[in-house]
Amino acid sequence: MLLSDWFHTTLVLGVPMSQWALAAAAALAAYFFMRTALRFARGRIRQTAEADPTARGLGQVRPTLAQMLDATNGLLLTVASVLVGLSLLDLPARWSDRIAQLWYVTVALQLALWGARLIDVLMQRQLRRHAAPGSSPQATVSSTLIGWGLNTALWAVVALAVLSNLGFNITAFVASLGIGGIAIALAAQNILGDLFASIAIALDKPFEVGDAINNGTVNGTVEHVGMKTTRLRSPSGEQIVVSNTELLKGSLRNFKRMSTRRIEFTVGVSYDTTPEQAAEIPAVIRRVVEAQPELVFDRAHFARLGESSLDYVVVYIMQTADYGKYMNNQQAINIGLMREFAAMGVEFAFPTRTVVLSGLPEQLADAVK
Repeated sequence: MLLSDWFHTTLVLGVPMSQWALAAAAALAAYFFMRTALRFARGRIRQTAEADPTARGLGQVRPTLAQMLDATNGLLLTVASVLVGLSLLDLPARWSDRIAQLWYVTVALQLALWGARLIDVLMQRQLRRHAAPGSSPQATVSSTLIGWGLNTALWAVVALAVLSNLGFNITAFVASLGIGGIAIALAAQNILGDLFASIAIALDKPFEVGDAINNGTVNGTVEHVGMKTTRLRSPSGEQIVVSNTELLKGSLRNFKRMSTRRIEFTVGVSYDTTPEQAAEIPAVIRRVVEAQPELVFDRAHFARLGESSLDYVVVYIMQTADYGKYMNNQQAINIGLMREFAAMGVEFAFPTRTVVLSGLPEQLADAVK
């Protein structure tokens, strides 16, 4: 038997081998055509976008399309090429139905991949738009939740559409999800509590990524806000993972939103200080504080008679929230007060206690003296 006769007489699934060979050639041609068209489209779009990088409106669509095309899956492209070849065959009806379903699944998955990439691109663009000049964009709580919600909704719609195309009863499936959701909610109350806490963080915005916070138990800079936990970087360097519910249980202090610092501290001098010196000390303190250019003097008062010191309460305001600058200024104030008090002959107080012994035997009293 000649090879040509074998191609026409040999049947596979009721289709001659000659048609299978034609289908294979068509699939191969379709694969190379789609790969070439995809490469050309991406290159052309990028070239046009780079020619006018400051374009607005429709001009921003081109780089977005290029990034979406980058999400084209090679495996799905191969499956689509094979389906092109199979579509040329005169297969039985049941096989034709399966091919149609595969077409639907392939196209749906690829559209979902493009949609997921589009969501990611739009979220990143939004972050860059609201990032501070010269700083790298950081993911905010709201952007994380919005991106997660959009991706979840996208893949849920695609999954339901694919299941419906494959013949599943979607109505009964969704109804069963409602009953199962109640059972899951009862079994995962803590997880759902953290989930709702993350939604509260996104809507109320008590803090964002990059903020320095303290809730009385943990202290650190926010690195990531997830659906269940928030990750902080402590001042000593280690990472702290705390559940969203625990983080919001008490009061929360956000240091990044502090624009100025109001500092109150106490200075104690000894009881050997004369009334004249005591009256002069507030003016001395004011002079020392005002010598620092970053500080605004508020007040200094002889506030109370302490157990072992005359206590002065000093209040000043610093025009920046930087902690390092605060410590530098406080150090300069302390050194300045030491110099001024030394010149005045005023001594800083330290805790002292006088013990009076009475009723001791004469020999023991002499030994104590």
